[in-house]
Amino acid sequence: METKELLKLGDEKLFHTYNRYQICLEKGDGVYLYDREGKKYLDFGAGIAVFALGYNNKKYNDAIKTQVDNLIHTSNYFYNEPAIKAAKVITEASGMDRVFFTNSGTEAIEGAIKLAKKYYYLKHNNSTDGEIIAMEHSFHGRSMGALAVTGNKHYQEAFGPMIPGIKFAKFNDIESVKALVNDKTAAILFETVQGEGGVYPAKESFIKEVRKLCDEKGILLILDEIQCGMGRTGTMFAYQQYGVCPDILTSAKALGCGIPVGAFLAKEEVANALVPGDHGTTYGGNPLATAATNVVLDIFKEDNVLENVKTVGAYLEKRLEELVGEFDCVVERRGMGLMQGLQLSINPKDVISKALDNGLILFSAGTNVIRFVPPLVITKENVDEMIEKLKKCF
Repeated sequence: METKELLKLGDEKLFHTYNRYQICLEKGDGVYLYDREGKKYLDFGAGIAVFALGYNNKKYNDAIKTQVDNLIHTSNYFYNEPAIKAAKVITEASGMDRVFFTNSGTEAIEGAIKLAKKYYYLKHNNSTDGEIIAMEHSFHGRSMGALAVTGNKHYQEAFGPMIPGIKFAKFNDIESVKALVNDKTAAILFETVQGEGGVYPAKESFIKEVRKLCDEKGILLILDEIQCGMGRTGTMFAYQQYGVCPDILTSAKALGCGIPVGAFLAKEEVANALVPGDHGTTYGGNPLATAATNVVLDIFKEDNVLENVKTVGAYLEKRLEELVGEFDCVVERRGMGLMQGLQLSINPKDVISKALDNGLILFSAGTNVIRFVPPLVITKENVDEMIEKLKKCF
């Protein structure tokens, strides 16, 4: 089928829930993607921070193919070896005690909310009035629970009423958090680095003060590292750079590097609140998904991926800062490691569209930010190539 005909069919049959570019991607290799006509694209989006290891990684592909040949799925009424191994490595990497594997980041948030609610229920004599403090301009997913804690009215307005007991504080403003805390506060939830909201890292003073507040008040701290975790900021999880640890953690995206897998993790005391019948998933933690997690973490270690993020991330920061000084329309750079954003005074979508024409894939964040979330295996040469392409688009 010709590409034009294929795109027309897609427009007719797929839900119009995305503003899709009229490009049909066919294959990938390293940090490049190719469309059906063979045009080459330097990928600085990585499937929205998913493909951390780049495309066509032989060890990853071989592990997935082997697992497909052995066993793809069983019920969670049985154990399987990949899930047990993945549970061990991800809890060790995060400093948490137990993990529940899901199919996506959104489902990880749903599980984290339920766990916090159940923990509060048991702690407060079966009370169901536990409240959650989330942050303005946050993004946690599009299911009803995740939507309720997403601090953006635009995403919520057509789907109300939201679940009750959710309050919104200002990110990086500890006084706004303290003003909302009361005896019903079950948890405080935020992204360690806000992604969709515009690439805003948590300030060290803020995250430490929230941790202290939670300890003093017996409140759970939930950190959403679905996008900023799995090595993207230079440590396996971004909170590890702040010297704090959450009570509940969510992860996804690069956890499977393309195979759908997410997770919520918790400390032992908190995890024990969920008992058989409280939560479940048909596909979560199946052998294929957790085999992906295992090989991803193996490659991270063997290929020193975190060291590459630190080195190339610092170089990316430097090159992006140069653009701030060179172009009047580039207002500010912010971010951590290989999760960076450029705030513009012009519409970023116009720049992103021009970049596509020039063979460069980028995504936006918030209303005025270009987001850079490339594969974690990029080189300084890839950064230079990206910068040269991007300059032509301002």
